Amino acid sequence: MVKRYLQVRTLDDVFALLGREFSCTPSVISVPLENAAGRVTAGPIFAKYSVPEIHLSAMDGIAVVSAETKEASEQHPIKLPRAARVNTGNVVPPEYDAVIMIEDVWEADGTYTIRKSASPWQHVRPAGEDLAESEMVMPSRHRIRPHEIGGLATYGITEVNVITVRIGLVPTGSELVAAGTRPMPGQVVESNTLMAKAMLEEVGATCTRYPFVEDTPEKIRDAIQKACCENDLVIVSAGSSAGTKDYTADVIAGLGEVLVHGIATKPGKPAIIGRVDKKPVIGLPGYPLSALTVIRELVLPVLKTYGIPVPRYRILKAQVTTALAKEIGSDEFVACTLGKVGSRWVISPQSKGAGVQMSAIRSNAYIRLPRESEGFNAGDLVDARLLVPVEEAESALLITGSHDPVIDYLADLLRPKGVSLISTHVGSMGGILALRKNECHAAPTHLLTDDGTYNSAYVKKYLPGTDVDLICVAQRQQGVVSRDGFLFADLPGRMFVNRQKGSGTRMLLDYELKKAGIDPASIPGYEREVTTHIAVALAVKSGEADAGLCVYSAAKALNLPFIPVASERYELAIRREHAADPRVMALIEAIRSPQFKTILEQLGGYETPETGIIRDGSH
Repeated sequence: MVKRYLQVRTLDDVFALLGREFSCTPSVISVPLENAAGRVTAGPIFAKYSVPEIHLSAMDGIAVVSAETKEASEQHPIKLPRAARVNTGNVVPPEYDAVIMIEDVWEADGTYTIRKSASPWQHVRPAGEDLAESEMVMPSRHRIRPHEIGGLATYGITEVNVITVRIGLVPTGSELVAAGTRPMPGQVVESNTLMAKAMLEEVGATCTRYPFVEDTPEKIRDAIQKACCENDLVIVSAGSSAGTKDYTADVIAGLGEVLVHGIATKPGKPAIIGRVDKKPVIGLPGYPLSALTVIRELVLPVLKTYGIPVPRYRILKAQVTTALAKEIGSDEFVACTLGKVGSRWVISPQSKGAGVQMSAIRSNAYIRLPRESEGFNAGDLVDARLLVPVEEAESALLITGSHDPVIDYLADLLRPKGVSLISTHVGSMGGILALRKNECHAAPTHLLTDDGTYNSAYVKKYLPGTDVDLICVAQRQQGVVSRDGFLFADLPGRMFVNRQKGSGTRMLLDYELKKAGIDPASIPGYEREVTTHIAVALAVKSGEADAGLCVYSAAKALNLPFIPVASERYELAIRREHAADPRVMALIEAIRSPQFKTILEQLGGYETPETGIIRDGSH
């Protein structure tokens, strides 16, 4: 029985161990030329024939014998005893050794007169001028670039032997269902091996996904044995932790040896490295972000030891917006959103939950917190590792503040304009504070004051002396969402789901509770917080809560009853210094577009007469 966990190893120790324990010899496969771009040559490639294979004319003119032209001059033109008319690319007949441009030839009655001699091989492309038969076109371990495919075709190459690593992907878990199947409670869509296959084949590996394996040691053993017989490396998805049905480590130990169980990374700690039939077997944690971390930080670097080039992530210095604390001893990897505000790069951490796949989808960069570090303070300069080209990161428009489903629709409208809208949901107050620190381009806000007005008072209070414009997205309805059509007065005694402190919705709720004389303590669940309107509606739909406060569009999306409580002004606060930024200009144009107003009307719960109107929020 394998001890859980074995000694936890650092990433550096793991790479050193892999280098000692495995030869890491790649496989060689033959691929059609049209599929060879990006692959790495297994051996040198040689030309099948010469290019050109025979002497060709490099000009439009006449082919001549150079020795018969040596007496020609301006003062002594000569009529050639023999010559052949040729065009560029025509074969030069074997009896000739030079070409004279047609501009230097006088033709009459089928004869040619010249006034200048021709040197041997003048204007002739000799056989093999580009490449001679049997010459080397490419050396081994060369990554074939797309434009080189044409050259290889010219030299007679139709198939290329390339190196690869044959990787078997074994998904385990009785709860797994295939992508495209809506999971029932207790079921999970198998996504880890899909993700692994895409990431590994992108760099040149050859992956085989095996059928799902139930959580029984015997079936997992048979699947790993089969995969080890057919591949150079095997990855087993899930079953690496310490649960009652986590059998991967025990099975590997029975078939061979467990070398590592536990890597000092977060996420990704439960990863396993074993040896079966002299081949590495890697156990992935089941949580998607943990699996992603192990593939990116461990498996991809391992492929380099097989000779597969793996692109390096570009690193930029960026200012982190929030503090990141950690314990010494583990490398921690945090998905982030990165953008350029003014002249500096700004990076904001996403959720660190190992099962939150949207963090990976929303992120365009990540931060590595080294194992000897205790983390970073807000405002520190950190190394941001780009997950997208730098040009795409430069196009990012950072929206930080209150959540509303329409922000996603704005992102969709902006994408064709080359702008990537990236939103972070921190509530209206969080957005205002981010705007104060100049860490975003715009802050969605709907902050209600006691006099019933929205947003201006908070802008004046938290950004004094700063010119800020407020652009109206829409007037929107907030109300009670429930399964039973509860009124606001029905909330006491009902299980509630709330928005986070600092959000405009939370402030609206407290305002309305005070106005109605309802004690928050009378509402069970008042302290439970979520960060989006759709999360409120989902908690109600699933039965986790009886009621919540959200926008109408979220209730409508989940077909839930909605009772309006208030109509509020939902605006974007924008520092005027960024008004000329093309990304901000594109955002304003999108808000004012007929397409956006149509979207608002279709979603429901929005009033658009003031959509796109800009007012001065500073005075």
